[in-house]
Amino acid sequence: MASTSTSSLRSRRSAAQLHALVAVEREIKANDHNSRRKYLQDFSQAFRCYESVLDSTEVQQSIFEADIVLIGDYHALPAAQSFAASLLEQRAVAGGRPLVLGVETVFARDQHILEEWFRGEIDEGELRERIRFELDWGYEWEPFYELLEKARQHCAAIYGLDCMPREDLRKIAARDRHATDKIAEIRQRHPDAAVMVLFGESHLAPSHLPQLLQERLPRERVLTILQNVDALYWRAAGEPRDRVEAVRVADNVICVFNSTPLEKYESYRLCLDRWGREGSGAPDLGPTIYNLIDGLLRFLDINRYSSHNGTQPKFLVDLLPEVYCRNSDGLLRRLLSRKGVTEEEKKFMLRRVEECGSAYLPRVNAFYVREFHMMYAAEEAARFLHHACRGLPLRVNGHTTEPLAAEDSFYARALENALGYLGSRVMYPARPALRETDLYELYEQTHEDLEQQSAFGFEEFVKLVDFMVLHRQFELNPQRFSEVPKPIEEGVVVAGEKLEYVTRQLGYLLGSELYNGYLEGRVTRGCLRRLFLTHLGQPGAARETYFSLVRKLRAGKKK
Repeated sequence: MASTSTSSLRSRRSAAQLHALVAVEREIKANDHNSRRKYLQDFSQAFRCYESVLDSTEVQQSIFEADIVLIGDYHALPAAQSFAASLLEQRAVAGGRPLVLGVETVFARDQHILEEWFRGEIDEGELRERIRFELDWGYEWEPFYELLEKARQHCAAIYGLDCMPREDLRKIAARDRHATDKIAEIRQRHPDAAVMVLFGESHLAPSHLPQLLQERLPRERVLTILQNVDALYWRAAGEPRDRVEAVRVADNVICVFNSTPLEKYESYRLCLDRWGREGSGAPDLGPTIYNLIDGLLRFLDINRYSSHNGTQPKFLVDLLPEVYCRNSDGLLRRLLSRKGVTEEEKKFMLRRVEECGSAYLPRVNAFYVREFHMMYAAEEAARFLHHACRGLPLRVNGHTTEPLAAEDSFYARALENALGYLGSRVMYPARPALRETDLYELYEQTHEDLEQQSAFGFEEFVKLVDFMVLHRQFELNPQRFSEVPKPIEEGVVVAGEKLEYVTRQLGYLLGSELYNGYLEGRVTRGCLRRLFLTHLGQPGAARETYFSLVRKLRAGKKK
């Protein structure tokens, strides 16, 4: 990857997300006009470049050396509050001094309620109701409460820092001054403590809260930790490494990356949707799923309105899946029963939802989303696109498809997983890369690990890993074998959970190599489009496509 230019790498990593962002940003701007306010512009214009890339150890060291840590919060993104909770725990484990937390979420006027909960006098429900969380804040409760729980476990005290009015941006500077006064009071009460503060990101522009604090407490070492700033994220996409964890923006400013811009803004869009419906039921995830699909289509240059097959799927716009959310469980179950979905297929779907929060069901061309995670939702969107390009089953588009033979079914599922993984990486580049060494590390699983994580016995699991290792050796070095090894012939006709497990592992490995080939310029978007459009219904087509792709990636790597 070292030979790939920074701008080229940045473009390849960012292309799919930028396509998907267009629709989300358009909808947000139509519903939220505050982005043009000078106060918010101060933040977006302040952080455009960085000095160096940091790893997690360097971030932790900077936090350890600071007296006050200001953590930027994108309120609509649960990952932002979860990150603050993990940071709090890491600082507590590092020790050296007491720890105190301040939060914007709770008004300072409600400090007595927070202290009653901190002492265990009231429960979670009463705390949530009395601080008027839904009425005065309105974002997700669970990630914020996770932060409070960590703070009760590790901190000497928790303080509410905010004051009214939250909705009037003309008064936002007054809220900064109020928060500064409250942090100064915390320092007086806890002179030896490390103070961590979670506050909205726009308040952390250099001329806002950080400057007020530095003027009020000039001897304090104040560190600002930003999260997922757009301009810094897109710039870091050009770094020649799988993932950038953090960057140093200035001596006293760090930005960490735990989500993508697309994930951020989809989270905010879901909040706007929920608020617009006055909190009735779960948010509508249909537009989010359709936007992910549309982003992939634009990335692959597939025309969803095409009226002919060949280089395009015919009328793909008419094949878009139904989307069922958490509040439509019963409706989905009735649909599955009517369509004759087997118990094994239902079990697989429910297991997939349990693990990943969402699942695409090709048999009925439907998405089920119980909990939205961008990485997995993007993978399922790519699965849909793969099935739509191949031709959906009889009950969806009216033509008969014969079931595949066992070997072809094996390689078709492996290719589906490879393209699903690829789709998740182009939409969510932060997904950890999968490597050959990860396959060998499976041998290190203990009996106890296996009992908790899978339905396989220990000996059975080792045989599956043996098969996958042998298959990879056969893929990558076929000249070493005079014929297909017998364990491979037997392994590709397995069924049920074994089939799901091995095709996912092999598919993800192939998908990881495919994504790397794309980043390095060895695989073009046109090649990716042809892969999605490859029909696998003919005998031997899936196997030939799989090994042809392996040979292409291997040949490109050698060059």
